[in-house]
Amino acid sequence: MVGEGVMHECLLHDDVEEVLVIGRKPCGVSHPKLKEIIHDNFFDITPIENRLTGYDACFFCLGVTSIGKSEEEYYKLTYTLTMHVAEIFSKLNPGKTFCYVSGAGTDSSEKGRTMWARVKGKTENDLMKLPFKRAYNFRPGFIRPTEGLKNAHGFYKYVNWLYPFFRSVAPKYFCSLKEIGIAMIIAVTKGYEKQILEVKDIVILAKR
Repeated sequence: MVGEGVMHECLLHDDVEEVLVIGRKPCGVSHPKLKEIIHDNFFDITPIENRLTGYDACFFCLGVTSIGKSEEEYYKLTYTLTMHVAEIFSKLNPGKTFCYVSGAGTDSSEKGRTMWARVKGKTENDLMKLPFKRAYNFRPGFIRPTEGLKNAHGFYKYVNWLYPFFRSVAPKYFCSLKEIGIAMIIAVTKGYEKQILEVKDIVILAKR
C-alpha cells in the first residue's frame, strides 16, 4: 500500500523526472515517467544493479508484519533485506538519499522488549551509517490510504471514516499516505533537519 501511494505522488510531482519501480510483479500502472523492473529475489539484486545507477534517491517502502514470525525470520525480512538493497544503492549512487519507511514506536536503543521495534531500530541505525547524503527514517502510525488506489488493506474500508476524528484528537499518530509520499520527495529536494521523522515531522515536511 505504501509503495503504491509513494509512487503515485512521485508520478504527479513536477520535481520528479523519472521513477523506477522494482517489484516481484507488474504494478499495473502506465505513465511516461515510469520504468519498471520485475525481479523475484530482493535478497540478491546484484543481477539488476547495472540498471540502478543515476538516481537521486531510493524510497524503500517494502515491509512485513511481525505477527506470527520468529525474530530470526522477521530480522531477515526486515533488516537483512533492507540493508542489502541500501548497501548496493549507496555503492552505485554515492552521496544520494535513502528514505526508509519504518514505523511509530521503533526502538532506537535496540534494547527494548518489543521484537519488531528492536529490529526496526537496528535497521534505522545502520542505514544512517551508510555513505548516503542523508538517510531518512519515516515513522508513520495509522496511515490514511489514498483514494482510488488498489492496494489498501481491507480493514481501512471500515475505519477510514473515523480518520478525521482521530487526526484531530491524536494528531501525532495519524497521517495520510499522500503526506508520506510528498514528505519523501521534499526531504530529497529540500532536506530536513532530522533523520528520524515521526508523524508530526511527516506532516510538517509535506506542507513545505
